[in-house]
Amino acid sequence: MDASKTLDTLKDLRILLVDDDELIRDSLSLAFENRGCHLQAHETAEQALETLQNEHFDIIISDFKLPGIDGLTFFQSAAAACPDSINILITAYREKEVACEARRIGVHDFIEKPFSPRKLISAVHYLTTNRHVAPLAGGSA
Repeated sequence: MDASKTLDTLKDLRILLVDDDELIRDSLSLAFENRGCHLQAHETAEQALETLQNEHFDIIISDFKLPGIDGLTFFQSAAAACPDSINILITAYREKEVACEARRIGVHDFIEKPFSPRKLISAVHYLTTNRHVAPLAGGSA
């Protein structure tokens, strides 16, 4: 992955991250912000849905297992506020049913935990560069 092309592609993207793991929120915030992205992170889907009432995001990244509503339910609700966003589901629970439902509701990629920030950045770069749905095969990178 050419670093300068990646920086150009990611610069100024607005990203919404939903994950109840503080370490993941902090490390991804730092990684994306270092590439010129504007990342807003929330611990719960409910908090993120409140933000979506007033703000638009290019990329929405959510964990599957969250306190309160889960990531798939969150993506269904978020679709009304940001129908053109690129949606990425991250999860430690690789289940065929979850992947099928994710595809059905418009999730563009599925990243399995554990993952590195670089892998997620690579997936975002791929999806924003190609602007088409990547196969839900455990990550596009």
